Amino acid sequence: MKQFILSDEPDKEGQVHLKGSDYRHLVKARRLAPGEQFPVLLPNGSRAFVKVLSVSKYELTGRVFSASIKKPAALPPIILFQAMPKSDKMDLIVRQAAEGGVSEIAPFASEFSSGKRSPGNANKFSRWERIIKEARQQSGSSTATKILQFMNIDEIFEYWNQIISREPGTLGLLFHQIPLEKSSLHGYLKEYPEKVVLTIGPEGGFSESEARRFLAAGFKPLVIGDTVLRTETAALYAQAVVRILLLEKDFWKTK
Repeated sequence: MKQFILSDEPDKEGQVHLKGSDYRHLVKARRLAPGEQFPVLLPNGSRAFVKVLSVSKYELTGRVFSASIKKPAALPPIILFQAMPKSDKMDLIVRQAAEGGVSEIAPFASEFSSGKRSPGNANKFSRWERIIKEARQQSGSSTATKILQFMNIDEIFEYWNQIISREPGTLGLLFHQIPLEKSSLHGYLKEYPEKVVLTIGPEGGFSESEARRFLAAGFKPLVIGDTVLRTETAALYAQAVVRILLLEKDFWKTK
């Protein structure tokens, strides 16, 4: 279900006053008029509806009200460690991750990355934040997807260590083009993880030394199928298959 993400809580009367880009999106693009309703996600993460009270030349005023909305199944947060590909590919990866309910996207530079840290990254970061908001509004995702600042390879391991120090039950998965170990995703997800961290390489994949470093840090290697996927396809594939298995965990059948 499409939703609109409110940046601010309603006022004491339960009203919201939307201007600027929010106004243009709702009035010019979606053509909402007084009396109509639309679903929203409040800053506290709860879902509600807004009934349009009035539309002026520059402002839409609405009243927030709650309704019976089925809550999505609670899943462990999924974090995407994405080695930087070319810029246009990263835009697609960010959009798909936000649509798919990934909680964090951590872009980083690996040995074969196309993207490197530069002054232009600030502009990319702002664009990615806009892409996330658009994707969440389009898809109805209730997950507040965050994109982290660009890291180098050492910083991504430092961040991994911070995660596992707080949530030692976190599962790290390394999606690699070369089979390093024969294990199944079902096997890795058998014990319900506190978090799942997916690590995807750039267009050229990870170097042998990088792969060894991820394994030494506790990541579990995984290859799905017998084809080499593009980095943007691999990112979508990985998050989709992990999410589906977690959603259907109660229905797994063992022989």
